[in-house]
Parts: sequence; structure tokens; C-alpha cells
Amino acid sequence: QAQLVASGGGLVQPGGPLRLSCEGSGLILSDYAMGWYRQAAGKGRELVVMETNAGRMDSADIAKGRFTIARDNGKSIVYLQMKSLKPENTGMYYCGGRPRWSNDESWGRGNQVTVSS
Repeated sequence: QAQLVASGGGLVQPGGPLRLSCEGSGLILSDYAMGWYRQAAGKGRELVVMETNAGRMDSADIAKGRFTIARDNGKSIVYLQMKSLKPENTGMYYCGGRPRWSNDESWGRGNQVTVSS
């Protein structure tokens, strides 16, 4: 059974960078579409950026030009590199993975990212 463990959240000042990591186990990462999602307080979970197993990417407007998803299939790790962070990027960040043969999504535990001075 696929398991995802995310790490790297914390407090960062506006304009700063932060990298989140998501390590997978029980799966072959190259078979999975992987994505990062954000849930702000009192709101639903929304896509930040995702990459299919074929390398096609999709991202929210708020992420374009500032957030990058990258994967290391050999290490089964997916990264979310964020730069020029803004207070509105604050939220709980989740990594999610979906195999190419199913719509069943596996989720990692949320990581809180707080952008504040």
C-alpha cells in the first residue's frame, strides 16, 4: 500500500523560499501522478501544482513562476520548491499521489506553512 510522508513545513518570512519534501514508500513513484495541495484555514483543499507520471504539469495561477514541483523517482521523493512566498500562501500543504491505473489518491500528512513576518 502506497504511503506518503511529507516534511519541511514551518515559518518563513514574506519573500523567502521554502522546500517541502514528500517521500513515498510501497510504490513505484514513476507510476504515479504527484501533486501538492494547499488547504487554508476554513477552506477546502486546492491544487497548487501537480505532475503526471508522463511529465505533464498543471499548476494554480498563484503558483505559476514561483512554485516548482520536482521528483526523484530513484529516491521516491517529490519536492515542492517555493520562492517569493506571500502571506496568502499560508496553509496546510499536502502531497498526493495517484497511480496511472486508478483514480484512488494517496495522501501524506499535512505540513503547515506559515508566511509571516
